[in-house]
Amino acid sequence: MRNRVIIIFGLLFGLLSCNETPHHRNVFHYNESKGIASLDPAFAKSQTTIWPTHQLFNGLVQLDSTLHIKPCIAKQWDIDSNRLVYSFHLRQDVFFHTDSLFKNGTRNVVASDFVYSFNRLISPQTASPGSWIFGNIDTTKAQHGFEAIDDTTLRIYLKRPFPGFLGLLSMVYCSVVPHEVVDFYKKDFRRHPVGTGPFMFKLWKEGERLILVKNPHYFETDRQGQSLPYLDGIAISFLVDKQSEFLEFLKGNIDFISGVTANNKDQLLTRQGTLKPIYRNRFTLHKQPYLNTEYLGFQLDSTAPMYNPIWKNRLIRKAFNLAIDKEKLLKYLRNGMGFPAKQGFIPKGLPSFSSKWTGFSYNPSEAKKLLSLAGYPNGKGLPPLTLSTTSDYLDICEFIQHEVEDIGFHLNIDVNTGAAFREMVANGKTAFFRASWIADYPDAENYLALFYSKNFSPEGPNYTHFNDSVYDALYEQALIEPNDNKRRKIYHTLDSIIIDQAAIVPLFYDMVVDFTAKNIIHFETNPLNLLELKTVKMKLSKTKKQ
Repeated sequence: MRNRVIIIFGLLFGLLSCNETPHHRNVFHYNESKGIASLDPAFAKSQTTIWPTHQLFNGLVQLDSTLHIKPCIAKQWDIDSNRLVYSFHLRQDVFFHTDSLFKNGTRNVVASDFVYSFNRLISPQTASPGSWIFGNIDTTKAQHGFEAIDDTTLRIYLKRPFPGFLGLLSMVYCSVVPHEVVDFYKKDFRRHPVGTGPFMFKLWKEGERLILVKNPHYFETDRQGQSLPYLDGIAISFLVDKQSEFLEFLKGNIDFISGVTANNKDQLLTRQGTLKPIYRNRFTLHKQPYLNTEYLGFQLDSTAPMYNPIWKNRLIRKAFNLAIDKEKLLKYLRNGMGFPAKQGFIPKGLPSFSSKWTGFSYNPSEAKKLLSLAGYPNGKGLPPLTLSTTSDYLDICEFIQHEVEDIGFHLNIDVNTGAAFREMVANGKTAFFRASWIADYPDAENYLALFYSKNFSPEGPNYTHFNDSVYDALYEQALIEPNDNKRRKIYHTLDSIIIDQAAIVPLFYDMVVDFTAKNIIHFETNPLNLLELKTVKMKLSKTKKQ
């Protein structure tokens, strides 16, 4: 034990050194330009918080790189015939990180820890943004719907069947936390996180650096039986300026950057979305579908504050869909980083995505025909229309503005701040808006819920106020369908209804784009853009200046 303490202290000293951090210390460095507000999983709302908390905590289940549910602390589970009772059987070799608040320095995780953690998540006193996850829990059963049958058996009771429930449980919100530590630190648990994850909290100097170190007692192993993680630690910096972050990556002081910006996309990528030859010996480009659909939404509710009757005409909505060259948009504005949305609203990357049917593709001649059929030949008599957005997407909206002008649409762009824009969309104060939907959990229901009439905003996510009785009936049928293949067929029908009604303008399905230094191996992410570092290895060679 004494030797292990010396090793960890030495690692920490090296990480905090202002001189050099050698690569042989096996430490993964990345930057978080937006900062981190909390390390409490109950507040893991944004990607900036999800990434570090995912290294510190575990839940009952987890996702693999293809979004399939895998065991984690729960080694197996059973679902009753009514799909209302979930019984989870826990591993007995999972221990919380070492902390002085435990009587013996640590202890193993038991089922009652999950009962405590889940009740904490839904408690109004916690005010967690993730409390919605358990909105379908039958709180009349056991302890608000959660029951520890014994130390290794947890039972959860639902009010209604929900096919995506296991996916919900994979979210960081549902991590297990120790009551001793949370009850002691209360709200300050955000700065004193104790979990079961592959890495342990060591130091957080807010705005400067966050240090996590290897958990020497982590319960997961690789296929050869070797203990995870391979890394000795993770060092996160907080450079606000994205250009400075990029320069640090070029200098080798950061091992990984995520996404492309206006500043670096043309420097790193070709128009075809490949890594430029000058960088191919230094960096690795990782690409895969991202569960994010970028789209334009019409306000379809005539009682909304900013309803525009022009959009009531489905022919006009279809004409607008056909007027945009999505492939050109991706090529020139995103260097090919994404997939043109030629199917429906369900994005590429979900098992329910289907490439066998076609939605809207670029067809300007057909768009003009539809506009004429609607009574506006070449746009004559069509009033100016307004598209609301934020400054982050102004380039995309300007591209659309020029595209549809050739058909006969005169489009104005209304640029708003993020907070004001979200309030406008939620409350029907814009008739036409740019939006995106990023999946919370890996089930297409997450997307199709946006068009269920009982989910009208601001209480729910149906921002367009789309209302169709056939759609509603099929959506409700999908929720109780236990067979995955049959449910996916219903999902495809629902998606086709959205497109047939032209309720939205799907623009593109997003892509996870990551760059790593060449010495980083076994790096992988998934279509939810979850940063997984427990399996990452580093080739031990270079020296990095701090």
